[in-house]
Formats: sequence, structure tokens, C-alpha cells
Amino acid sequence: MKRSIITVAIGGGFAAVVAFLLLVFLPIIPTSEKYSLAVDPIIVQDAMGTETHVAIKNTGSSSLTNVVINYGGTAKPDIIPILEPGEKVSLSPPEGSKLDQVHITTNEGINMTKEYRTPTSADFVGNSGYGG
Repeated sequence: MKRSIITVAIGGGFAAVVAFLLLVFLPIIPTSEKYSLAVDPIIVQDAMGTETHVAIKNTGSSSLTNVVINYGGTAKPDIIPILEPGEKVSLSPPEGSKLDQVHITTNEGINMTKEYRTPTSADFVGNSGYGG
């Protein structure tokens, strides 16, 4: 009889600890949204000129369609017909872009604006893959 009470007490204590840990740490476990997009517009201005690119990644669990990247100014927007989950595309803003922010929309209802950022890395030598 005493053995079963001890077993129940140990099992109950273990269950309480597991429940506590789940409540504390479950919110930090990332859950993938159905439609989600990561956008990283980069601009580097130095003595050699201005280098820019816009990285776009589908971070959702479903495909995104008609992804429109509007650079502002007189530049014609880029359009990605379909962006699969996990797929990443790097674009170079065309001539006439304002180079202060990009505006992205999709058929699935994503509508976001991101400002260009300057990376904190060392100076670039030549074209380091950042478009032109």
C-alpha cells in the first residue's frame, strides 16, 4: 500500500514538472504560419558607389503567389509568380529606385513595407553579390 502511494506521488510530481516546463517553454517554440514572408533590403554606400539587394524568403508553410516588390521612384516593380515555402530570392533594385524602402504585396494578403538597412560588416571589395 505504501509503495503505491509513493509511486503515485512520484508520478504526480513528474507530471507537474512536465506541465510546468511545457507552459513555460512552449511559447518560444516557433510555429510556422501558413503565409509568411521575410524581407531584407540591404544598401551599402561607400567610395566605390552604391550597392543594393533585396532578399525575400517564404517563411510560411504554403506557397505565395504574385509576390510584387515595389521599389518606389520610377522603377518598374519586380514580380515573382510563385515563391515556394523555404525558397529565397535575391533581387537587385533597378535604375530609378528610391532606395529608402521597398513595398511587398502577395495574392495571399501580405502587405509590408521594409526600410533598407546598412550591414555592420567590413567594407566591400568590388561586387560582393549585392547587385548594383
